Formats: sequence, structure tokens, C-alpha cells
Amino acid sequence: MKALVYRKSVPRYLACALAARLAPRRFFPALAPLGLAEVPFDPPRGWLPLTPLLCGVCGSDLGLLRGAESVLLEPYASLPFILGHEMVATLDADAPELGLAAGTRVVAEPGLPCAVRGLPPCRPCREGRYNRCERFLDGALPPGSFLGFTNRAGGAMAGRTAAHPSRILAVPGTVSDEDAALTDSLASALQPVLEHFPAPDALVLVTGAGILGQHVVRCLRALGSPARILVGARHKAQAALARAGGADAVVAAKNRRELAEALGARYVPTTLGGGNIEGGADVVFDCVGSSRTFEDGLLSLAAGGKYVMVGAGARLKGVDISSLWFRELTVAGSSGCAMAPDPRRPGTMARTYALALELLASGDYPTEGLLTHLFPLEKWREAFACAFDKRTTGSVKVAFDLRG
Repeated sequence: MKALVYRKSVPRYLACALAARLAPRRFFPALAPLGLAEVPFDPPRGWLPLTPLLCGVCGSDLGLLRGAESVLLEPYASLPFILGHEMVATLDADAPELGLAAGTRVVAEPGLPCAVRGLPPCRPCREGRYNRCERFLDGALPPGSFLGFTNRAGGAMAGRTAAHPSRILAVPGTVSDEDAALTDSLASALQPVLEHFPAPDALVLVTGAGILGQHVVRCLRALGSPARILVGARHKAQAALARAGGADAVVAAKNRRELAEALGARYVPTTLGGGNIEGGADVVFDCVGSSRTFEDGLLSLAAGGKYVMVGAGARLKGVDISSLWFRELTVAGSSGCAMAPDPRRPGTMARTYALALELLASGDYPTEGLLTHLFPLEKWREAFACAFDKRTTGSVKVAFDLRG
């Protein structure tokens, strides 16, 4: 079968990292150790074969191609691998264990915890927090925490793929292929929203208005949050999408004085360092994860507030963290999805992936304008170039269309 394969090459990876520093909005396909190849379809035993329909390009894919992945996470991948974990696909054969027939449209939760690896559950897996699994390096699969980042469990940027039965969920008939392709990015934003659901009278700042920021706003509103939501957006199209998703206001602050004004907080001048902010948001969902958004996120919080890193940052440089201890802030991270508290039913847990499908099927989750570009797999260079340069292309979510 034809597949988009990423191979190990330290020189090429470092070349991508250098190129990204020089031209962060350009994709250099000649440098990336990535290309279409004919490979055998050889799924793990017991997995269900699937035919991909659409597969989204994730921020983690872009980070890999920018040479921006954390070196600490290298052990949690095994190369070469077939990219692609944001899939909607069809079952190739009947799956009686799931009560599903061949041809049923499905999504596949991409995490590879104990249950998928043939291992007895570790403590996080027993608690339903399998996105925190302690065995991503062990068991019947090569190391890897996600589909598309491990040698033995190829992703969906290919003619065929497969998934463990426990990871497969049927797509409701009312949900289009295009909306179903948003399930994984939605679930990745929904997990931190569920884990850190704001109080009704909270002020929430969502930093970054790409696909994750757009989903955070929509998840809060779809789950009934009356909190005041501000969104930091760089581009006009992103700002319009955020308002359509339920944001109360868009923040386009050029400096901390303007940021304080947008938050209804007090700007405190400093001789050096650009100033401080007194008061501000109760919760910050940082959907970028850069050094600047981390520092500004801490500064934007009122005393006792909570910063949640949704965007997968790797390295922070030159960040002043004095707000963290001075205002007794809480900092939290988020990775993938699993089970999480359901704010609609206090005391209960929801499977995030299933709830994401439920929201998409509800008719009350605005998806227009989120999936912006579709490319055939053969146009992978153009697809990644489009995803890299959001300013020029207006891309939010880019996906491969494998239905042809």
C-alpha cells in the first residue's frame, strides 16, 4: 500500500530545526525525512483493519517536521512510522465484538496504553487515566504513545490502517466525514476543559485561536459554561471563528498594558521587563505553548488562578516565572485524552472521545470554518506547506482526503 512514511535521520531532523528558525512559516520537504512509499500492510494481531477516509494534520506532526519535538520524548516513538492519527475510516470487515458491520464509519482513539499493549493495567490505566499510562515503552508493541508515532502501529496517512478494538468508536450517522475528522482535535481540547472546568462566574482567557483554541471555546459553550471567555487571536479570520464559537471578546494586545485593559485588570509599570499585571483571569488555556504565551499566561492570571498548557510546548527560554509563586498559581499540562470528570453530571466520568462524537452529533457544536483544506495524499508537500503558513493560507485544520 502507499503510505506517508517518516524515517529516522538526525541530520535531516536538525536541518529542519534550523530551517524552521530561519523561516518558521515555510515547509522544506527536501529536508524532511518524509515521503510516500510502498509498504506492506501488516497490522498487529487482533487489530481491526480500516480504510481511511480522511486524516487530519496534527500540531504534533508539524512539530516533528519543524524539528521542535522534545528530545526527552524520543524514547516514546519508534521509527520508521506512518504518520496520521486524526482519522475517520471504515471497517474492512465485520467486528462482532463491537456489534459493527463492515463499512461502518469509525474513529480510532489514538493512544496506546496497557490495554492495547497486552499488559495488565498500570495505576493510571486502572483509574481510567490511560493518557497517563506508564507502559508506553513495554508490551507487544514497540515504544510509542500514539498511533502514527510507532513502527508497529501505522497511522492513517495511508491506503489502509488498523486499530485495536478497544480504541474504535462508531461515527453517528448525522456526522459528516468532514466533521468526524475533527474528533481527535476536539477531544484533545475537551480533555483539559473537562479536567479544569471553570466556575460559572470565572474569567477565562484562551491563548491561541488555531484549531485547539477554537475547540476550547466551543467545548466550554457546548457544555453549558456561562464563564466570560476572551480569546487571543493573531488573524482576523481566527477572531471571527472564535466569536462564532462563543467567545465574548477577542484580545489582540500588542503589549502588557493593552493585555491588562482587555482583562479588566490593573497595569503595573516596571522600569525593566515590560510591566506587570494585577488581577486578571481565573483560568488560562494556553493553546500555543510558547515561551511568550507561557509568561503572558502567568501574568494574565489573578492570584490563585490556573494556567493549563493545551498546546504541546517543548522548551521555554527566558521566562520570568515569579508570578507563579508570588500569586500562588497552579500550572497544569494536558496530553491526549482518556476519561475525565463530566461537568454535566457531577461525580461521574466521561470518555472524552465518546463525548467529542456526542457533541459533534448534537447539532449545537459549530464546525463551519474549522476544516479549511483537503488534499489528496499525493499532495503531501502542499498540505504541510498550507498547514505551516496559516497567515497566508488561512488554514485552521488541514486534512488528507483518501476517499478517491
